[in-house]
Amino acid sequence: QVQLVESGGGSVRAGGSLTLSCVASGSTSTMSGMGWYRKAPFKVRELVAAVTNDGRTTYGDSVKGRFTVYRDSAKNTVYLHMTSLKPEDTATYYCHAPYKWGGMDYWGKGALVTVSS
Repeated sequence: QVQLVESGGGSVRAGGSLTLSCVASGSTSTMSGMGWYRKAPFKVRELVAAVTNDGRTTYGDSVKGRFTVYRDSAKNTVYLHMTSLKPEDTATYYCHAPYKWGGMDYWGKGALVTVSS
């Protein structure tokens, strides 16, 4: 089992920056990567950013060029550095880790990010 705990959420002004952290514990060797999804009210869940165990990164189109995901494998921690934040970035951000052999997903409880205009 893997536990994911997010931190760093909060409220910022448009144009500001914020960094989220997610620490994984437990059976971390069963993870094939780590990343972030977000969910805003009345909108579909969307991929924000992710990094695989071999270092490949993926970004959602809406955040490309503004957000950066990076992982410290030694600390079992993934970070999401967000810049040039927009009100439409307001959402609950969930740390995510796919199960290495499929059929399972690990999820954090979420961190709320609000961006005011």
